[in-house]
Amino acid sequence: MRKELPLQLLRELLKNSKRSDRDLAKVLKVSQPTITRTRHKLEKNRMVEDYTIIPNFKKMGFEILALTFVKMRSEILTPQTMEEARKYAAQFPNAIFASTGEGLGMTGVIISFHKNYTDYHNKLNLLRIDWKELADDIQGFVVSIGTGEFKRFSLTHLKDVPL
Repeated sequence: MRKELPLQLLRELLKNSKRSDRDLAKVLKVSQPTITRTRHKLEKNRMVEDYTIIPNFKKMGFEILALTFVKMRSEILTPQTMEEARKYAAQFPNAIFASTGEGLGMTGVIISFHKNYTDYHNKLNLLRIDWKELADDIQGFVVSIGTGEFKRFSLTHLKDVPL
């Protein structure tokens, strides 16, 4: 098997993960069983964790994409608090990503979609109430979906990034 095949396959899957192994084999000039084995290795090694779609969020009824930044008190960043944060985040299916991090004086970020500003405002207030003892600051950056967009949200852009 070619050494570069897994990364080539990953790039092709980023372009379109719906393609059949047979089609991918033709493009990459290997056999279909080779593609199937390589895809399974990518999945087993967690290079591919999920196959999903990227919908038109506006047509789904979302008006807002929100980036919420949280500054947690450093003394409470314990494994127990991290587990509580995981459980808390799981309650909100509109939050598509939540993680610790650093920048802008903040230690965490949440990326979420909302039907309207009222929904965002209510969730932000709930977060402020529920985490008032743990968070020093909570700030938000709100994007109106479909307005001012310079590059659409898609993972397909990653196909062109050198790996």
